[in-house]
Amino acid sequence: MDEGESKQTMRMEEKKENQFIDADRFLDAYEERIEPYKPSPEVLEEFVEAAKLDSGCQLLMKELREHHSKSPKLSAGDIDAAWDQADVGEETVGGSTPTPDQDVVDQLGVAVGLIYADNEPLDTEEKITKRDDRRWELDPASSEGYKIRVNHEGEYEGK
Repeated sequence: MDEGESKQTMRMEEKKENQFIDADRFLDAYEERIEPYKPSPEVLEEFVEAAKLDSGCQLLMKELREHHSKSPKLSAGDIDAAWDQADVGEETVGGSTPTPDQDVVDQLGVAVGLIYADNEPLDTEEKITKRDDRRWELDPASSEGYKIRVNHEGEYEGK
């Protein structure tokens, strides 16, 4: 680079620096004229009320605790669907109004207790029968007082 190009480069850099200084001065002058925003009492009250509300995550955790027998799995992982009402409804697996991503067949199958291997034939009726044969709700051991009844079995028959 010769001396002429060097001087021109220095002038360009100086000009850029001066533009930044001018912009800073302009912003400083503008900021001095701006009045600080003071929200009305109504707005402040709204913010205070909003701060008391639970966040989306807190609400979801609360719903999961309340509806512990149900989870977003019942709507194929879609937390926006009405999974807490998953025993019936339009957005449930197989419902009339599928939600986005309900084309993930494996997740939908898991939601209703039907798990298939990649090369397994789709014999849904047999699969459902086997699934229902192993349901805990249909097992007598799941009923209230089962252990007491088993321990005292036969005691009342002869009396």
